[in-house]
Amino acid sequence: MLLKENIPLKYVFGKIRKEIILISAYSVCIAVMYDNFHFTRISIPLSVPMILGTVISLLLAFRSSQAYDRWWEARTLWGAVVNDSRTLARQVVTLIHDPYGSDEIAQFKARFIRRQMAWCHSLSGHLRRRDGRTGIEAYLTRKELQYVTGYDNVPAALLELHGQDLNHALQQGWINEYQQVELDKTISRLCDSMGGCERIKNTVFPATYSLYIHIALNFFILLLPFGLIEYFGIIEVPLVVAIAALFLLIEKMAIHLQDPFDNKPTDTPMDSICRTIERDLGQVMKDKNLPPVRAAEHFYVM
Repeated sequence: MLLKENIPLKYVFGKIRKEIILISAYSVCIAVMYDNFHFTRISIPLSVPMILGTVISLLLAFRSSQAYDRWWEARTLWGAVVNDSRTLARQVVTLIHDPYGSDEIAQFKARFIRRQMAWCHSLSGHLRRRDGRTGIEAYLTRKELQYVTGYDNVPAALLELHGQDLNHALQQGWINEYQQVELDKTISRLCDSMGGCERIKNTVFPATYSLYIHIALNFFILLLPFGLIEYFGIIEVPLVVAIAALFLLIEKMAIHLQDPFDNKPTDTPMDSICRTIERDLGQVMKDKNLPPVRAAEHFYVM
């Protein structure tokens, strides 16, 4: 996720560097040919690119809005993951009956909460097309690691282990049926959030819509020098570059926001959120070896 401050211009204009070079060269060629070759003195009414630019502006505004909706939904889902992870840890600590301070029950609680930490990290890797088992070894027992090895969807396997442990706790009399239902509801909400994230990840933004806007934008940029050359002469070069850069940056912004789990600086900051969850759940377990707060990586957090 990009931060409010210190976003370098190199990052911003680096997204359209190649396009700006091509547009600059194209605009210079049009200006040189217009001034030196009579038969190439072609100009069009400025109203033509203005009308086309207005239409493209509306289309880009709609696309940017839809892309932001996808990004915001992803962030909302991860906000729900944070809340439900805290709720699950609280329920495990407070609802599981342990009148005699049994080591077995204490280990059960710790194993359950650490598995929830692993689930969050695993979901982050799963959404970014990484191996869901990477980085979760420290949170799971050897038996649990062996269990999830046979699953492509590691977060789903970890939720299944949650369910098995709930059934074990009910059979041992550590929780009653009503408490099991409440704990299972929390796990179901986590599963719903995971499904929502996977829906965003696996639903491609309509390719034809993006293609048509891109074609129209290129056509607008091609026409723009012919609409400005008669009024501004060689000054049309920086004007064309500036106007084209604004449109291209808006298009690039929409492209990046529409994929919030694509391992880019504009992503939902899942790694940072997982670290926050890990710290909160560690405090619930009274763990003194908490991970440090993840610092910002220059102008963004992942």
